[in-house]
Amino acid sequence: MPINKDPSTPPPVIGKIGPYTVFMTPPATPKPPESPAAVSQKPNLPPPVLPPPQQFKSVASSAQDGSVLGFFKNAATKVQNAHSSVDDHLVRWFGLNQSKYQWALDEYYEGKGSKNRKKQEEGFRAFKRTKFCASASFYPEPPSASPSTLAAMIRGGRSHLTSPPSFSNDAKKLLVCTGNTVSVFSAATGLQITSLEGHTAPVTTLLVVPASTAAQKILSYCWTASLDGMIRYWDFSGPELLKTVDAKVPIYSMVIPSLLSEPQQVDSSKLVAYVSVEDASLVKEGSKELRGHIRRFDLAKERLSRGDTLKETEEPKSIVISPSGEFFGIRHKCKIHVWGVPSGGGSRNAVAKKMTLHHTKVINAFAFHPTERIIAAGDVTGRVLIWRGFGNRKLALGSQKKSVRSVVDLDNPGVRDGDDAESCTTWHWHSAEVNVLNFSSDGAYLYSGGREGVLVVWQLDTGKKKFLPRIGSPLLYFIWSPEPTLSSVVCADNQIHLLKMPSMEISRTISGIKPPPSLPKMYEGLSSTVAFDRSSGIAALCTENYCVQLYNLLNDRGISEVQVCERNHQPGDEITVVVTAVALSLDGSVMSTTEVKLPEDGIGGLVSLKFWESEPDNKTFTLSTIVYEPHKDAGVSAIAFHPTRSMAVSTSFGGDFKIWVCNSDKSQTDKDSSWICHAVGSYKKKPMTAAAFSGDGTVLAVAAENVITLWNPNKNILLSVLGATLTPITKLSFVGKSEFLVAASNFPKPELSVWNTSKLSLSWSYELRIEAVTSAVDSSTFAVLALVPKSFRKSKSKKNIFRGRDGAILLFNGSDPKPVSIWTVMKAQGGSISFLEGDKSQLRLAYVNGSHEYVVFDPNSDDTHERSAIDYEGLVGDEETGDFGYTSLYGQLPDYDKKRKDDAESLATPFVSSERPWETIFSGSTLNFPPLQKLCGEFFESLMEKSNSVVE
Repeated sequence: MPINKDPSTPPPVIGKIGPYTVFMTPPATPKPPESPAAVSQKPNLPPPVLPPPQQFKSVASSAQDGSVLGFFKNAATKVQNAHSSVDDHLVRWFGLNQSKYQWALDEYYEGKGSKNRKKQEEGFRAFKRTKFCASASFYPEPPSASPSTLAAMIRGGRSHLTSPPSFSNDAKKLLVCTGNTVSVFSAATGLQITSLEGHTAPVTTLLVVPASTAAQKILSYCWTASLDGMIRYWDFSGPELLKTVDAKVPIYSMVIPSLLSEPQQVDSSKLVAYVSVEDASLVKEGSKELRGHIRRFDLAKERLSRGDTLKETEEPKSIVISPSGEFFGIRHKCKIHVWGVPSGGGSRNAVAKKMTLHHTKVINAFAFHPTERIIAAGDVTGRVLIWRGFGNRKLALGSQKKSVRSVVDLDNPGVRDGDDAESCTTWHWHSAEVNVLNFSSDGAYLYSGGREGVLVVWQLDTGKKKFLPRIGSPLLYFIWSPEPTLSSVVCADNQIHLLKMPSMEISRTISGIKPPPSLPKMYEGLSSTVAFDRSSGIAALCTENYCVQLYNLLNDRGISEVQVCERNHQPGDEITVVVTAVALSLDGSVMSTTEVKLPEDGIGGLVSLKFWESEPDNKTFTLSTIVYEPHKDAGVSAIAFHPTRSMAVSTSFGGDFKIWVCNSDKSQTDKDSSWICHAVGSYKKKPMTAAAFSGDGTVLAVAAENVITLWNPNKNILLSVLGATLTPITKLSFVGKSEFLVAASNFPKPELSVWNTSKLSLSWSYELRIEAVTSAVDSSTFAVLALVPKSFRKSKSKKNIFRGRDGAILLFNGSDPKPVSIWTVMKAQGGSISFLEGDKSQLRLAYVNGSHEYVVFDPNSDDTHERSAIDYEGLVGDEETGDFGYTSLYGQLPDYDKKRKDDAESLATPFVSSERPWETIFSGSTLNFPPLQKLCGEFFESLMEKSNSVVE
């Protein structure tokens, strides 16, 4: 279908010129000129300003030849040019070569960023808020353009699980690695106090400098290491960056023994660190050479050399150090390699001695005793092993080595392969792998945990145990604070619990966004697991353990949880219930969920629709109504709420939809309110796959497979039918209070289409796979989350362009098919977007990716985000416009104006009648044509000669 090359020109309308009724083409709305000051202005902070974005090209015909031959010649030339450059145009369309952050990414991956390190570090110190980069946790975070934009960007939902947290010396603060930053939380309130920002990749190590005396507990110094290859020294009370060391290779783990053995030494000029790095500089692509290295670095230097390599492994390993600083080690498959730290760690000639302990199963975790030569290890089968008296031969020095030679030949019970240990004891309680091991500060107890979500306390001498059960998620870390009555446990659901010791009561929880649930393959892509309360900036997210978590995106903290289906966490449990959808009303006071109980051996199975209600200022939801099998034996495909009334609609794959209303009124209490079925509708027994209410609530759009049906929700009357698309529609959304309706289809052929409900016709469409659609309530702005085709991401020539990005957010304005802005994002599959309109003065856009990381930003801010320059002609292969009548057959005719525009800043002059109005009289939908008698009369009248007459 031919394409309207100038979407800014409105369609012809009926008007009066003199005594005649004619079809006129209204003037195009001119675009305001770009301010010269905006082009020349440069921010003071790096990176430098790039050239201004490209302007949209005029696609009017170069030769306005009215002949048929000339028209087809021009059309053929445009099609050939478009197809010859479609790849480059699509890359520019996605903004992949227009990013103002590309310079930073190139320098990071190519290792050429050393020249601008000092300038970058100065810019990093100015960061007081997180930066916009909807990326995975293991990708570099680009720096911001200017400090004025930081207040408009909020990033959160980052994982707390990349590294063990650490307490401050006074136990009043908890430092947590959250992506590229270190977040500092209050142990008393659980709220974030400040953050350490500067690393451009995830922080993997956090070491708080311990205090040797009570007076030094007020000191707040720490070391951090990151995958960006940088080691930084901080005063986190400020916060302030004190020192930076460049290791040149990604750091996965780091220990500094002298901080523990000599805590009074805070001078960084004599510190020696042992780090686990990944060095692929000498490894050929695709080879199986060893990439992981354990190296020894001197932190007195600002730029480290290769260092002394102690061991090489297939991949980097985590380093564990003893509380005394005497030993450190790594686990490698079924072995534990232990090194003894040489005395005088600052000496370059000191060599660390090594020993190895063997086991028959893969070791998951291990820990050192605080005062004795004891190592505890946990394997994948749930066993806990205790080695006593390790290293008496290989790690002993001087006279110590001679004194133990007499016991070398003694029988060592439980010790394998002649290992250097006196004995090995095995305990077994855990039913799955052991992830957590840590000794108490006095060494009398051993704490262990794993997939069961139970913290087990072992008495080291007797083997007796007690438990902290029902934590609700697998355990990952257990950390002691300098205050013996306080500890913390980190769980796999991104929650950190602060425990009172020795009772092990959970006193407070630092809540991050829980990860998304694991869904059966048959439900992947069909579930709607994220909903938004636009007024308050709260997101409802389906998580593991059949829960819906309410999370404040503006404050980056959890509010409450709703247990949709009761269930106790047990390791290895098969999924028996799937929460397939969650939806929130416009004011956030009502929530609806659907769940499916999976059949067992083909027998059973149950679909439930639930309505939850809460107070306006309280986000603790209580169950109001539960409907079993709302659509007979079919599943619920979508839920949508009315914008102003207590009304909702649910659609079904079984071929019907139901409208639900709340029967509560002023005379009833909230406990008496319930939801009942108001009406039932269907269309030709087709599966109902999506639904949406219009902005004023007067029209209900329901997708009946590949057509869109429009209904009166109050009277349940079918108003009209739109369609049809090539594939089933999965998402519907009205564009604010306008007449436009957005529809998205995914399989087998993806399509994004915009329909005009007043003309009952298609306006335009793109061949894109859409993950989410959102529309602003009070404007004609809408945004979509699209997936980048795999064919582009896998292309060798585009690997450096995509950098792991698999999606893009496209912002549109009304019926214009040209996107206003485009942002490339990571983890777009399974993601969701929504406008947040609590603050009427500022429109915000929230993006939650597939891992429940999110960013909230101002989509209309030129300072915050770069406008994407799009060559519209490059979209010919992916766009279909909704031209009608003559235009659909022969293309768009040129406009005839009385006066052309003098320059880009001048306003368009009134149009005069066309010399050949019959060329446009048939432009438009056939549904809008006038009666045949009137149409023929005006057509023949237009062929007669008339004197020129212009209405002033």
